[in-house]
Amino acid sequence: QVQLVESGGGLVQPGGSLRLSCQHSGSIFNMYVMGWYRQAPGTQRELVATLKGGGRGEYADLVKGRFTISRDNHMRTVSLQMNSLKPEDTSVYYCYGKQDGVGYWGQGTQVAVDY
Repeated sequence: QVQLVESGGGLVQPGGSLRLSCQHSGSIFNMYVMGWYRQAPGTQRELVATLKGGGRGEYADLVKGRFTISRDNHMRTVSLQMNSLKPEDTSVYYCYGKQDGVGYWGQGTQVAVDY
């Protein structure tokens, strides 16, 4: 059984930073695709950033230049460094992994950007 567990969400003021982490466990040691999605109330889940294999991160236009995705295959983690946060970044952030055509989701972590 594969599990993805996120951590690092919370409340931050506009302009601040947060770092989200996701660790996966189970039978798959390294997932080819790992990434982050987010979903605000009343909206569809949207891609934030993704890594495929050893390639470069791919980002949604709204977060380019502010967010950085990275992974540590040894630790089986994927992280999202979020800088210059804006109120519109407020959302539940979900970790995502995909291997052999099967996708896996974490339970989500809340990020709130407000004064």
